[in-house]
Amino acid sequence: MQEHVILVTGVGQGIGRVAALAFAAQGATVILLGKTLKKLEAVYDEIVALGYPQPLIFPMNLETATEQDCSNMAEGIYQQLGRLDGILHNAAKFDVLSPLEIQTAKQLETMFKVHVSMPFAITKACLPLLKRSPSANVLFTSSTAANQASAYWGAHGISKSALDMMVNIWQQELPESSHVKFHLVKPGPVQSPQRKKSHPGEASSANPTMQSLMPHYVALMSQKN
Repeated sequence: MQEHVILVTGVGQGIGRVAALAFAAQGATVILLGKTLKKLEAVYDEIVALGYPQPLIFPMNLETATEQDCSNMAEGIYQQLGRLDGILHNAAKFDVLSPLEIQTAKQLETMFKVHVSMPFAITKACLPLLKRSPSANVLFTSSTAANQASAYWGAHGISKSALDMMVNIWQQELPESSHVKFHLVKPGPVQSPQRKKSHPGEASSANPTMQSLMPHYVALMSQKN
């Protein structure tokens, strides 16, 4: 991944943070996108301290961002780096497991904004740059909750199911000769902050570490198309 430029969303913690470090370790210049500047700066400092390529920070709150914000970001990437070779959509929104009858339309809108609308808008804005790359990969972090209807997963499961459909449609619309490929990644049970929220009584040590997933993420992101 030498000289590659990779955008990672949701870098502040969890899989996004670990993946950003893994991509940087492979020689990629990583664009760190997240809503909390302090957390982004901490990841930035960690990457620089390890001697990896200097990353870029791009603060963005996906709950409030607009399509124009995404276009501005894509233009900024072009002006500063001139290329983009991959995106890991990892930003996520998760509250608690609860029955649909007590969830609100606002909760559903927010889940769709973070899990569907903004990944769509970011990818659309960056697609011209991705098409210029000799080989570009876009990874969308989904969930096993999208596989089948499960009680209490509500807005989270619904939005992730919609994400799966969007990615599959988009991949089918790209010509077979395209150097851009879309991938759905479903980490499953893993020692992540979101897992602690969804399964608070679970023994975390029984699940794989986030680091153990990174060979799979790196292989997908560095795939030659």
